Amino acid sequence: MHVNIYKRLLSSNLVWVKMAAARRLLVSNNFWKITNLHLNQQDFCHSSELMKEKMNKSTHVLVPRRSQCNSFTQRTHNCGQLRVENIGDKVELYGWLQYHRYGMFFTLRDSYGNVQCIVPEDKTEVYNLDKLTFESVLQVMGSVRQRPKGQENRKMATGQIEVVVNEMNVLSSCKADLPILPRDHQKANEALRLKYRYLDLRSRELQHNLRLRSTMVMNMRQFLCNDHGFVEVETPTLFRKTPGGAQEFIVPTKHAGKYYSLPQSPQQFKQLLMVGGMDRYVQIARCYRDETTRHDRQPEFTQVDIEMSFVTQTNIQQLVEQLISYSWPHPQTPVDIPFTKMTYNEAISQYGTDKPDTRFDMTIVDVTQVFSDGNFPLLEKSDDLTIKAINAINSIDCITNSEIKEIATKLEQEFANTKTFVVKIKDGGWTGSVAKQLSDVAKETLCQTLEAKSGDMLWFSCGPHQKACEMLGKVRLQCANLIQNKTNQLYDENSFNFLWVEDFPLFLPCDDAPDILESAHHPFTAPKETHQDLLYENPDKVIGQHYDLVLNGYEIGGGSIRIHNAALQRYILEHVLHEDVSHLTHLIEALDSGCPPHGGIALGLDRLAAILCRAPSIKDVIAFPKTLEGRDLMSAAPAQITPQDRTRYHITNN
Repeated sequence: MHVNIYKRLLSSNLVWVKMAAARRLLVSNNFWKITNLHLNQQDFCHSSELMKEKMNKSTHVLVPRRSQCNSFTQRTHNCGQLRVENIGDKVELYGWLQYHRYGMFFTLRDSYGNVQCIVPEDKTEVYNLDKLTFESVLQVMGSVRQRPKGQENRKMATGQIEVVVNEMNVLSSCKADLPILPRDHQKANEALRLKYRYLDLRSRELQHNLRLRSTMVMNMRQFLCNDHGFVEVETPTLFRKTPGGAQEFIVPTKHAGKYYSLPQSPQQFKQLLMVGGMDRYVQIARCYRDETTRHDRQPEFTQVDIEMSFVTQTNIQQLVEQLISYSWPHPQTPVDIPFTKMTYNEAISQYGTDKPDTRFDMTIVDVTQVFSDGNFPLLEKSDDLTIKAINAINSIDCITNSEIKEIATKLEQEFANTKTFVVKIKDGGWTGSVAKQLSDVAKETLCQTLEAKSGDMLWFSCGPHQKACEMLGKVRLQCANLIQNKTNQLYDENSFNFLWVEDFPLFLPCDDAPDILESAHHPFTAPKETHQDLLYENPDKVIGQHYDLVLNGYEIGGGSIRIHNAALQRYILEHVLHEDVSHLTHLIEALDSGCPPHGGIALGLDRLAAILCRAPSIKDVIAFPKTLEGRDLMSAAPAQITPQDRTRYHITNN
């Protein structure tokens, strides 16, 4: 039946008719023809279940079967596309000159791969390859033929064929001495790569990373907007400085004494959208924080920002699990849902961190009782002290004495009132500073409790519960890295372990002023309903409706159910956090204007993409990242401004 008839059926008032028409169009490989039709969001959600019959199961992308990366260009194929099936085809290719040899052979590379081209002997003088510089841009027209027997290259996807050049044109010559060349086997240092990022972007690694990231974002939009009725809304970049949270970038204006602030997240805007009735919001949002960056942070970053009205914490978690499962780009390691859940207290007690890497065990165990039964001087100093332990299994041959000393020294500098000590077990003997103080009964008990055996290394920490756990949490990760680097057997590096951490304290003591409370998440997080009364007497005991999503030891998302009561929000700001409420008058008034209960989450897109690409830094999944100091080496930003700009923006000279 003709496609236009099915288009007419899609206008039917009967949902099942629409569904059948959508399925028929999909089966006929014409899904792209129905994307602009008037199928409302509810009907699309129903029909999408049927459409999944023809989805690519590895990426969940609804696309025509034939790749469209050559459409609207002059090329007939890309350089990574040609196979034995193309033998005899006339092709037109465009790309960069990667190698050439013997004056006849050269490799042409584009963003999709590379292919060997050969200049016929009677044309070698016309197209003198020796005069061409690497990375020059070429147009090649020719025909595909099979490589001679024995000359195939199994390391190349196009290694069974070659292109015989009929005509070649140099579209753009490259200077002879490029500072870096995009080669997999030789990489320049990071500073040079960032300074010449436009050259580094040609590398296969960055091409792969940015394209995988793009695919994942497209899938997320498909799932949220097309399948589940979310509306993508852009929120302002220029806002006002608000209390709490990270340090914000300040933007001067031509109005003396008046400044904008770049938002660290669209948090207030998405809550205001809920007040405005935009009950399903999503945005691929740019965010800014004026903080010292780490390998997994940048001063400007991107998050998948989601907010919904009339939801519970469980609703948000189920949405995110299905979103990630749908958009997951690794078919060989599918995502198992639902994700494991763990409370904040469990995470700290067992792993020493609120973002545990659960790909391996080595959990923390409280062994205070074992030591309190014997003569252990440290415990006599305070009733507040505890002793925790972890078992670094089979690590004696993986961690040297100098590495042990380095770890212990750094930790005792960081944790001033917490001590650490190590015991090695080998051939039934115990060695270490504390080994002589342990009775045979205590050793036997520790072996049973920690499942210790010969070849294991036991790490202990002695201090207040929280600090003792946090210290061993860092020991755990450092030992795991050393063991994994030397054995590659501690955990599967291709695994992806998702974990929900929930039941966070609503407030935590400030690091530099323990008597003052600050928000554990942000000041708009709602307390658990059963804990609201505690706000007025023991706010430090209140548990919040806050949840973090952790992947392989990295926090990739954080969200909460929000406060939708104006009086409660005002009380927390004024009486618990002691913030100036005048900066948030707009939000308080909005909450007092009939605000629906709502909640949401923000997923760190850069960090998630880095983990998926197995990149060592989020800089490797961002097109134009900054250095650790927040500098752009390519453009030399931040830069000086002119005296005229200083005058216009009322900036005094230093």
